[in-house]
Amino acid sequence: MARPRVLITGASAGIGAEFARTFAANGYDLILVARREDKLAALRDELATTGAHVVVIAKDLSLKTAAKSLYQELKAINLPVDVLINNAGVAYGGAFTAMDADAVQRMVMLNATTLASLTRLFVTDMVARGSGRILNVSSLSAFQAVPSMSLYAATKAFVLSFTEGLAEELRGTGVTVTVLCPGFTDTQMVHDIAHGGASMPEIPAFMISDVRAVAKEGYDACVAGEVVRVPGLANQISALWTQTQPRWLVRTLSGMFTRQFLKP
Repeated sequence: MARPRVLITGASAGIGAEFARTFAANGYDLILVARREDKLAALRDELATTGAHVVVIAKDLSLKTAAKSLYQELKAINLPVDVLINNAGVAYGGAFTAMDADAVQRMVMLNATTLASLTRLFVTDMVARGSGRILNVSSLSAFQAVPSMSLYAATKAFVLSFTEGLAEELRGTGVTVTVLCPGFTDTQMVHDIAHGGASMPEIPAFMISDVRAVAKEGYDACVAGEVVRVPGLANQISALWTQTQPRWLVRTLSGMFTRQFLKP
């Protein structure tokens, strides 16, 4: 019996690398995509002991043509995808007015446009087969505006809304779509934001989730066909609270909180 195959973007480090380890340990072959070929190759060598067949593809998914190029490349070598993990993303902390135009374009392209494009390309094949799973990685910030990370939170809100709507569109097709909304997670991206300057206070340790636990929750939710998974009780309470309060209150308190960690 053929092993199922999962495509993971942003797989070279952080949650993406942990997704790779988790899926490999559960009997999946893998296609790993990220910019850093050396990191991907090291992960491929590490996973060789699991028996998984691992294909690595070095590609910058923030480029406009990257999604179509990746899809065509896999079609050309006849590698169907059973599970698509849209994990690639980028985050910048600080004032929006301080971001340069290239950073704005890169964040929107990678966090939203490429994710939607890859989903559109691969979901067509999944629906035709009558089976498939998609896991989109969003963020706890998707549930509220986040001053000092305004654009990042907006792109993650797009991912949450897009996933929920698509999940309903695909009901009964055999294809499920899940969105994972982690809070602060112990990854290099979070450390780069939180420790971006000597005057910037660190995020308290109790607020940072273990990256392996987050990846495992994403795997469990994806396999179960859940639509929304927020890892961690504290994060679940936060998400629920923001949805039951006036938007002006959530916005104001969010601004007070984020200014303690992210200097505008």
